[in-house]
Amino acid sequence: MGSCQKIKNICASLFAVLLLAPGSAAAYSGTVVDALTCKPIPGAFVTLGDAVARTGLDGRFQIGGEGAALGLRAYGYGRSELPVGDLKAGETLSLVPFRPKALYLSSYGAGDMRLRESALDLIRKTGLNAVVIDVKSDRGMIAYRTDIPLATGIGAQKIVTIKHVRRLLDDLHKEGIYAIARIVVFKDNVLALARPAWAVRTAGGVIWRDREGLAWTDPFARQAWDYNIDIAVEAARDGFDEIQFDYVRFPDAKGLVFSEPNTEENRIAAISGFLAAARKRLVPYNVFLSADIFGYVIWNRNDTGIGQRLKDLVQQVDYLSPMLYPSGFQYGIPGYRDPIRHPRQVVYLSLRKAEDKTGLPAVRFRPWLQAFRDYAFGGQPFGGEEIAAQIDAAQSIGTDGWMLWNPRNVYTAAGLPPRSGMVMKSHGGSPENLGGIGTETCSGNIAEDAPRLGR
Repeated sequence: MGSCQKIKNICASLFAVLLLAPGSAAAYSGTVVDALTCKPIPGAFVTLGDAVARTGLDGRFQIGGEGAALGLRAYGYGRSELPVGDLKAGETLSLVPFRPKALYLSSYGAGDMRLRESALDLIRKTGLNAVVIDVKSDRGMIAYRTDIPLATGIGAQKIVTIKHVRRLLDDLHKEGIYAIARIVVFKDNVLALARPAWAVRTAGGVIWRDREGLAWTDPFARQAWDYNIDIAVEAARDGFDEIQFDYVRFPDAKGLVFSEPNTEENRIAAISGFLAAARKRLVPYNVFLSADIFGYVIWNRNDTGIGQRLKDLVQQVDYLSPMLYPSGFQYGIPGYRDPIRHPRQVVYLSLRKAEDKTGLPAVRFRPWLQAFRDYAFGGQPFGGEEIAAQIDAAQSIGTDGWMLWNPRNVYTAAGLPPRSGMVMKSHGGSPENLGGIGTETCSGNIAEDAPRLGR
């Protein structure tokens, strides 16, 4: 054996020793590839404890840090977590392509056996593969028992609808269903009333309430940031695949008083700052991060008066989820003043506009689609034809899936794509291929409990 080869073998052996020391500071390297094509994945996230690295154009990474497991995820793929003791020096690691196609379930819907089983049965029979579950609702209630003292102290646990959240998530993951935790942030009647110093106020000094009679917390209040991020961290620890922040904005009302001057610059800094702080705290949990935004944010040049400006938001999250409900575009969009009659155009043109304004690929967006009766343009039914048109628009552009919103949690198969029959689950690191696609050609580890492809 030549001297060069001996040196290589010695280096590999030393590196392997480092890999066998979970919890100690060590350096790791490898290559992340697509589990189906074996092609490298550029820009994938690799995490180890509080450390995070990105893969290069060749899919390679190097990371140093402390932790027992290496986390992997990438845009348009599922996520993976691999014990460092199972890794080999310079190993090839695989991620499974995945685009969530989700139904929304409120905290009541997820806790009610009839509504939940109806939704899951629909997922089993169609091309759906994900659910969005309210963890913290529009009224500030947390759906399951939490260890956060502030939540208990302010009364956010008065209504608990999900008794065993980890059991629920385990059941979802066993069926290959991707779980998204929706957390309503600054619209928080419970917190605002319990901590009035953190509440949005009127010019007269009283706590402001929105059209539903609900109070909001001040987006400048760092205590409100910490509380919501604590909820997100707990949801990530419980096993959710993604954290989705909603109402991560200022109220859309005039004449309100906040703890800092209400300027566009300050608003944008507050919303982007909150998301950046959340992203940092969530690094050790290797979860995806997303944020819901108004549909008009895509079309407006400013922050729409609520702190949401497209180019700033996309820097802080994995996915942006614009609410592209045709009924929500009360003024229409350019060329379509009656959006309810043109659902495909509304979704398609809005997403194209988002791509153009940010220069980002469509995979960085996952829209909310309308699955409820119109309320703004005559109250006409909104059924399978309209739902299918929206889905077609999103899929033709190549978004990271899509999500259906129905506040009543009542859905049918009308307009939904059929189940493809492709399911991928793993058993001890070796995937079981149920869809006829060869995934063992890449000599690498694949995510445990990899979600259903549903492509």
